[in-house]
Amino acid sequence: MIRNIIFDLGGVIITLSHDEAVRRFQQLGLKDAPQQLDPYTQGGIFGQLEQGLIDAETFRSEFSKQVGREVTFDECRHAWLGYAKELPQRNLDCLLRLRAQGYKVILLSNTNPYMMSWVMSPEFDGHGHDITHYVDACYLSYQHKVMKPDPMFFTKVLASENIIPDETLFVDDGPRNVAAASQMGIHTFCPENGADWTTAIDNYLK
Repeated sequence: MIRNIIFDLGGVIITLSHDEAVRRFQQLGLKDAPQQLDPYTQGGIFGQLEQGLIDAETFRSEFSKQVGREVTFDECRHAWLGYAKELPQRNLDCLLRLRAQGYKVILLSNTNPYMMSWVMSPEFDGHGHDITHYVDACYLSYQHKVMKPDPMFFTKVLASENIIPDETLFVDDGPRNVAAASQMGIHTFCPENGADWTTAIDNYLK
């Protein structure tokens, strides 16, 4: 029986726009943005930021060197938030409904301080709530210094939340992440970015 549901953020709760993020970073002067920004796993200083190997200020400084001019925190934030295409209300409603039904709802995301400065703010849902209003716990790559699909990230969540794989469902739009979780005995569901997964997950849980 499923008792716990782990959700990815980008591509599941939030609809992602990789193209818009690339466009915004290109506007800041990053000519090879398409190469540096991977749809699922970032590389270079982008990956270092999301893995917590550098902080937001170091990223801003190093990014400024790459583009040959001083870039502000807000400019970096605006570019990162290009990924956030849409936050469907149906997804938020579903998270609240699942919690009300007794499921433990957990966020597990490869993300960074720029993106989370919005997600953890009252501006997140347009109604004065941040993501913690919708989930029981958050596990963020840059805080734990590990990224999906590394099994250590899943192990950390299972141990910290005192939950077992066979009672846990993992919802992520990344095939590599889903495959890694499945190998650990976690049930998985892999919707496409932007798809309405709310009905499908209800059917799965039945």
